[in-house]
Amino acid sequence: MGNVKVSNVSLRFTKDNEISTVALDDVSLDVNDGEFVCFIGPSGCGKTSLLRIISGLNMPDEGEVHLDNQLIKDPGPELGMVFQEYSLFPWKTVVENVIFGPRMGGVKKEDALKDAEKYLELVGLQQFRNSYPYELSGGMKQRVAIARALANEPSVLLMDEPFGALDAQTRNILQQELLDIWQKKNITIIFVTHSVDEAVFLADRIVLMSARPGKIKEIIDVNLPRPHERTSPEANMLRERILKNLINLQTNDL
Repeated sequence: MGNVKVSNVSLRFTKDNEISTVALDDVSLDVNDGEFVCFIGPSGCGKTSLLRIISGLNMPDEGEVHLDNQLIKDPGPELGMVFQEYSLFPWKTVVENVIFGPRMGGVKKEDALKDAEKYLELVGLQQFRNSYPYELSGGMKQRVAIARALANEPSVLLMDEPFGALDAQTRNILQQELLDIWQKKNITIIFVTHSVDEAVFLADRIVLMSARPGKIKEIIDVNLPRPHERTSPEANMLRERILKNLINLQTNDL
């Protein structure tokens, strides 16, 4: 199961014992098992902060996050995290990076390697299993990062602008590959992006966040048949609507 419940989450940063920034203000959201949800909003609206709270990497000042009715207090294997900057161990090979999490969790090396082959096949990198990160392209590194996150068999995959540093062609390819993985694994994905095109192509629902302090301004259902056609009239209308809302949010923040 991968039901995530965010309840009245607020996050503040302090300086000299005084509140300097309110990053998130009373955010509540339910994400259903197997759903693909994208967060989008102006820079600095707290998207990444919220994702890190859901992952257990950071704690909110107020509110709670539950996964399948269990309070999230710290990171765990049921919550996979993929960052924009790949976060691979440069001194480990591809397969060593993938098995790292399961091995730390006590899985026998033989079993971890067997599972790693399955995930490397899923992301199309079997032939690069013994390569090092410096030998890989950006897109290949991100495939390794996804395989490493999946190796822990998470029920929720959290992704913080994972394709933001890639060229447009590679980004489009990995978006489609991610959708294929999502459908095969039937897991929940919560995905942060600055790209309206990416959100419309990937998501079941798009969470539009306001400028700081971050609040949920609107939740938009992407009522398009899958696979979403990037250039369909319906997708174009939805992109235009979201772009107008983003411009309004940024204008009001000036």
